[in-house]
Amino acid sequence: MPGETLNAPPPSRSASLAPRVLPAHLLYSIFARIGGSGLDTDAFETLRASYRGGFLGKAIAYDNRQKEIPASLIHSLRWHPVRLISFLDRPYYYGAKKKYLDWIASRHLTSGRYDLFHSWSGDCLQSLRVANQRRIPSIVEIPTWHRDRGRLKADEPSGTGSTSSSAWFRKGKSGLLLERRRFIEEYELADLLLVLSEMAADTFRVQGFPEEKLFYLPRGVDVDRFKPGRRPEKFRAIFSGALIERKGIHHLLEVWHRLNLPDAELWLVGSVHEEAKPYLKKFWRDNIRALGFVRDPENYLSQSTVHVFPSQWEGSAKVTYEAAACGLPQITTREAGDVVRDGIEGIIVRPGDVDAIAAALEHFQRHPEIVERMGNAARRRVVENFTWGHFRTRLLDAYKVAMRKVT
Repeated sequence: MPGETLNAPPPSRSASLAPRVLPAHLLYSIFARIGGSGLDTDAFETLRASYRGGFLGKAIAYDNRQKEIPASLIHSLRWHPVRLISFLDRPYYYGAKKKYLDWIASRHLTSGRYDLFHSWSGDCLQSLRVANQRRIPSIVEIPTWHRDRGRLKADEPSGTGSTSSSAWFRKGKSGLLLERRRFIEEYELADLLLVLSEMAADTFRVQGFPEEKLFYLPRGVDVDRFKPGRRPEKFRAIFSGALIERKGIHHLLEVWHRLNLPDAELWLVGSVHEEAKPYLKKFWRDNIRALGFVRDPENYLSQSTVHVFPSQWEGSAKVTYEAAACGLPQITTREAGDVVRDGIEGIIVRPGDVDAIAAALEHFQRHPEIVERMGNAARRRVVENFTWGHFRTRLLDAYKVAMRKVT
């Protein structure tokens, strides 16, 4: 697919001689903070690329928690008027905040100062309309998959048309929600879509999106922070991430209870959501440690034997990069991203396949030499392909592609 492809042959001479143009002033908007963990880290590394390249015009975000990039280049929405409706249920308040971010970004674009716009799916419909009218190249980053997850779906039904006061109120409130058609129009308006994995790209291909509109941009990891430690004498499986069904925690707990592995333990690192509590109760064993959310996951990953992450869908799960950087083989799914190759850095299973998860866990416990070999391969893979430096280089290539699309 277009963009950076891992293990691809070098470009031809004619391709290398093609003009490569970077923007002069980038406008970047994101429903997150700049600096921190998770998506906040992605935002910071993205801005690092444009700031160091000398073309960051302005970033719009809900807070700024870093000091490398001058605050004058970041429009913080930490204090915003949408707080006045914070009493609404989370989906309405969440949607209102995203639409406020979009409105602010669209006003910046009308200034005529910016020559590239980069935002995230769900955050930028109004801004994309302005960019399209002004012929400003635009990039939309897809955090997971196509809104329809690779399935064809009919349009949403329209409203009832009632004119009563209560109907008007319901209509106004529902207007805060992020409806499917918003995402679909964003996909169409953007000049380039950044997808985090081949699985994510496939959900766009099935909808008829051309290859030239998709750019493969996997994430990165800090390989100095996340690094191998001493493997424990006891076999220790670890799950890192929110304890929710989407990430397959219920399948892992079922497997762990069934196997009853001798001289082994399971660490669960992440916030325990309500939906996970019944499974913890049903499948609990005394060799399970539920550690909750931690700010230093590297200290737990580096003390483990194998990372188990049987997620049902992600964009490209950051924890798979982190576990690989810590030298852990992984039992995971193709839906979690492209970091792990089956039989090389770990074992790929189908989502929900508890028999395959069980077989993989037993395989790793019985073969410490395979744990060592795959763990070393995992560390090597991220060092050679998935540092934040690799991410920033790929991102700049995406910017050049987007600029050429309009110019």
